[in-house]
Amino acid sequence: MGLGRGIGGALLFALPMQMTMEMWALGFTMERWRLVLLLLVALPLLVGIAHKVGFEQTFGWKDDFRDAVIAYALGILTSGFILCLFRLLEPGMPWSEVIGKIAVQSIPASMGALLGRSQLGSAHESGDDDKATYGGELFLMAVGALFLNLNMAPTEEMILISYKMTTWHALAVIAASLIIMHAFVYAVSFKGGHEISDDTPKWHAFFRFTLPGYTIALLISLYSLWTFERLDGSNLTPAIMAMVVLAFPGAIGASAARLII
Repeated sequence: MGLGRGIGGALLFALPMQMTMEMWALGFTMERWRLVLLLLVALPLLVGIAHKVGFEQTFGWKDDFRDAVIAYALGILTSGFILCLFRLLEPGMPWSEVIGKIAVQSIPASMGALLGRSQLGSAHESGDDDKATYGGELFLMAVGALFLNLNMAPTEEMILISYKMTTWHALAVIAASLIIMHAFVYAVSFKGGHEISDDTPKWHAFFRFTLPGYTIALLISLYSLWTFERLDGSNLTPAIMAMVVLAFPGAIGASAARLII
């Protein structure tokens, strides 16, 4: 049953990227060392997600690592299947292109495979998680930001939007990101959100969680843009603007991750 949910989660979360032209192109144009680095960065993130919401309850890091490897395998299998189904992988295609296309798609698919348990499992299974530590909460933010960034960083629109914006627009986007991020978890009482006790200062949650979470979203956005070669040849100012643009969905992903995982 856990593997079935994993396959369902991989399809559900990764299908938009598997049907995106930029992601197909990155499979054979992306520098291989950046792709390998992304695969290596993804592995500890998968282990961390497996520790929080793996296919089943685990009792140690060995079990978490096993679940992460299984999720990677499911991500590879489902990505290969979907790409073949859409005739994006064909006989006679160079192996480097085949491997590249599957590898770049397998990361979001494997994250979706692990998230399948929390999103597709029954209510009593998804509600048994313990309270996350402060570091654990920041980790979940990084996972959520990376997942949404993987959807959008490869697209040309991130760069186009950043070129159309002025400095004032960028400042407004930063303010909106912080407000929405804080509202998601504390102010609007979404399901799974956190309640601030009456004796806790209002600024406490903002400076302890929202501001560090947004900083993480910015760094994840910068890394995602660099990985997908969107910053190559850019000067400092356009790179910062693109980072701010991508951090907007990244911040929403970071805050939503704390609600759904």
